[in-house]
Amino acid sequence: QVHLVESGGASVQAGGSLRLSCAASGDTASSYCMAWFRQVPGKEREGVAGVDRRDWPTYVDSVKGRFTVSKDNAKNTLVLQMNGLKPQDTAMYYCAATRGIFCRRLRVGDYNYWGQGTQVTVSS
Repeated sequence: QVHLVESGGASVQAGGSLRLSCAASGDTASSYCMAWFRQVPGKEREGVAGVDRRDWPTYVDSVKGRFTVSKDNAKNTLVLQMNGLKPQDTAMYYCAATRGIFCRRLRVGDYNYWGQGTQVTVSS
């Protein structure tokens, strides 16, 4: 069973950048698909970006060209580099992992391991 801990959330101005990290422990990251999700109060949690076991990335359309996701299997870490941040990126960001085969769909129900979240706030 993998344990996930996020870090790197902060408050930034629109147009700024942040780097989120997710440290995995208890198992090897290479055995899992890993992804970032985000949630705003009152709304459903949504997929943002992820990396499958072949280390191929996938992104939701709203972040393509601005966010870059990567997995360092040697360090058991998932990283989300966020550039060109917009106020609508404001949310709690969660790291998630799964051994399942449908991870590229970035659906909440496909992931069964979750971190506690890190807050990202983008002001205009």
